Amino acid sequence: MLSVLNKMFDPNKRDLKRLEKIADQTEAFATQMEQLSDTDLTAKTAEFQQRVNNGESLDDIQPEAFAVVREAARRVLGLYPFRVQIVGAAALHEGNIAEMKTGEGKTLTSTLAVYLNALDGKGAHVVTVNEYLASRDAQEMGKLYEFLGLTVGLNLNSLSKDEKRDAYLADVTYTTNNELGFDYLRDNMVLYSEHKVQRPLHYAVIDEVDSILIDEARTPLIISGQAAKSAELYRLANRFVMTLKKEEDFAYDETTKGVTMTEAGIEKAEQAFGIDNLFDLEHVTLNHTINQSLKAHVSMHVDVDYVVQEGEVVIVDSFTGRLMKGRRYSDGLHQAIEAKEGLEVQNESMTLATITFQNYFRMYDKLSGMTGTAKTEEEEFRNIYNMNVVAIPTNRPISRDDRPDLIFSSTEGKYKAVADDIKERHKKGQPVLVGTVAIETSEIISNFLKKYGVPHNVLNAKNHGREAEIIEQAGQPGAVTIATNMAGRGTDIKLGEGVQEVGGLAVVGTERHESRRIDNQLRGRSGRQGDAGITQFYLSLEDELMRRFGSEQMKGMMTKLGMDDETPIQSKMVSRSVESAQKRVEGNNFDSRKRLLQYDDVLRQQREIIYKERNDVLESDNVRPVLEAMIERVIENAVAIHTTEEKQEDWALKALVDYLGANFLPEDQLTVSDLEGKSAQELTDFIKTEVLKRYDEKEEEMSEEKMREFEKVVLLRAIDTKWMDHIDAMDQLRHGIHLRAYGQNDPLREYQAEGFAMFEEMVNAIEADASKYVMKAEIRNNLEREEVAKGQAVNPKEDGEKQVKKPVRRSVNIGRNDPCPCGSGKKYKNCHGQE
Repeated sequence: MLSVLNKMFDPNKRDLKRLEKIADQTEAFATQMEQLSDTDLTAKTAEFQQRVNNGESLDDIQPEAFAVVREAARRVLGLYPFRVQIVGAAALHEGNIAEMKTGEGKTLTSTLAVYLNALDGKGAHVVTVNEYLASRDAQEMGKLYEFLGLTVGLNLNSLSKDEKRDAYLADVTYTTNNELGFDYLRDNMVLYSEHKVQRPLHYAVIDEVDSILIDEARTPLIISGQAAKSAELYRLANRFVMTLKKEEDFAYDETTKGVTMTEAGIEKAEQAFGIDNLFDLEHVTLNHTINQSLKAHVSMHVDVDYVVQEGEVVIVDSFTGRLMKGRRYSDGLHQAIEAKEGLEVQNESMTLATITFQNYFRMYDKLSGMTGTAKTEEEEFRNIYNMNVVAIPTNRPISRDDRPDLIFSSTEGKYKAVADDIKERHKKGQPVLVGTVAIETSEIISNFLKKYGVPHNVLNAKNHGREAEIIEQAGQPGAVTIATNMAGRGTDIKLGEGVQEVGGLAVVGTERHESRRIDNQLRGRSGRQGDAGITQFYLSLEDELMRRFGSEQMKGMMTKLGMDDETPIQSKMVSRSVESAQKRVEGNNFDSRKRLLQYDDVLRQQREIIYKERNDVLESDNVRPVLEAMIERVIENAVAIHTTEEKQEDWALKALVDYLGANFLPEDQLTVSDLEGKSAQELTDFIKTEVLKRYDEKEEEMSEEKMREFEKVVLLRAIDTKWMDHIDAMDQLRHGIHLRAYGQNDPLREYQAEGFAMFEEMVNAIEADASKYVMKAEIRNNLEREEVAKGQAVNPKEDGEKQVKKPVRRSVNIGRNDPCPCGSGKKYKNCHGQE
């Protein structure tokens, strides 16, 4: 009954029926397009672009545009897309996944949808798993787009920023998933908006979509680097801070737990570190490190705020008193405490930017994909990416012989049977592709074949150009190719002369993968376009997947029946149990990826806010209103903290004066008597007026243009520094959060709550830092924006040391005790050095 209902309400049939209508309409234009000259056919592109600009939708012109590409492909490539390829392209245009079997011409299918979606001038991306395939497809299919008047770009890792920008500005851009993600992260670290390379993400077709959006979804892309704050700097700052005296060198505010250095303390720091001016922009990092070290010594107490366990600083929750393992103080405070306690200062190398493929590709206006195997993961594609999987029929019926699994009692017996089978097939000239789950298995089979004297190629899944070439030759008479299941994806195996007569390509699987999709991918290598072919999987009861699901009982049964190691069994029951095991594993993997995405969504929301703020700074001509708003919020917060007592005489006005002198105004500009007798609101208004007046004076001392650039420098530095520290802190939190489950708490909810609180803290820290430096830092003539850290992309599939260049800083110093250049005769620090 259920199967009857499934047939009646099969959504795939419904989808195909709709897409078939588009194929009918496309084919109706065929004769008209055949009669056009090359010039007229090319001119169709400009006509379509004009119609889109005049308000027609891409859907309106879809059949005609598809017919144009179809005819152009015949003339330029000598290929004429089949009807099923039009259906596949229509599925891609809708933002879905076209499941097309191996050899059905996915590359050509994509050209119809890519051409159509490139007509609105926003750019269409074709994404492949490696640079070899991107280069090959850009070269081959690029001829077609160029004939039709579109520009084609190829985005490779080796290109300069200018070359990358040109590649992204093309109508059609071929690239890899890794390069797209890294370019996005790098674009959000640039110091000038014109240094960006990507345009807004419009439309993408992902080739081998299951590999990119599912197999690689759990590995984030990371740009890792060394921040300007080194472990040694924390140790030096720690040694210096231990020499300072309370009241004389620094003031401590009990109310806010804030510590500020006095003029005497600042002069001591300048002498100790051999510099002229601690507030010079060049010394922002040193200034910050000293302040954090001071805070670690004065306001953070061992066994109260934190404990030291097994050589690590563990935070104590001030509300519950519990240890918060895996959580680290942000903004360098944790490193400062480590230096104070004489522990190893961690995190010299840090994550500067990170994103998962799941979150990157969901930013496209429209996303589509192609693969031979996606139906088994349909739920995941629909839930996470909002894409349906449409199974496209094959152009010709499949004549491949998919044989039932052969099951052996031991792996040794299985491998010997595989080698014997290969030897026999090789002898009669039949090409064999051997699929293995692991490289180790490849070597075992290879050793057997060496003993038998069977020549063969062994490939692993590093996906290099040479690998694709070998895979292409795997269909030649007598060829034997051993490959991990994923090796050479995206490359067709074409059969050599006489191979059809000996049975076509034989695919031999040495083990079932935990994902049915990977097994299907391997099967699909054989029998392309109606070719002959055979597939056979060899299993043993000692395989990992079989061991998980009760193979011991079956082993006993085989022994009782007197079956030896060389005699396989063929059992539908065993094959069904293997498939149900695969379904369970797939379900677990989906849950795991979904959980990962829920965690990553917390950082995604924060990343979008920060990147938007950063872009607003880069694009804006004048960020003074933004800084003024920040200054006002910081002042309101400071006044609220220092005026909490009911009686005015108990307000911490002395501490407030110290705070204002350290962060906003020249040290002696305000006194306690200036603040006495005012209500909290009057205090706030009075201080805002004084600070903004000082802001105006500072701007008068320089040109307006210079002040605008200085504000951007300060704001970008504050955002970048705090954001990088925050990513690092969130990473630490993520690694330790699972321990909360032992306390009957949901780790995800805890992560969301703490992540939100940490983000709020970071936003406050950005505002406090930007406000302080725009008011106190000194400005140089050759003011330049500079990166707070240099980073490099870390390929998720490569390990090893990350070599990172250190930032280059440029500045001209005027000593605080030097005569002021304005000619007043005063020392610089008492004149224009008071900023």
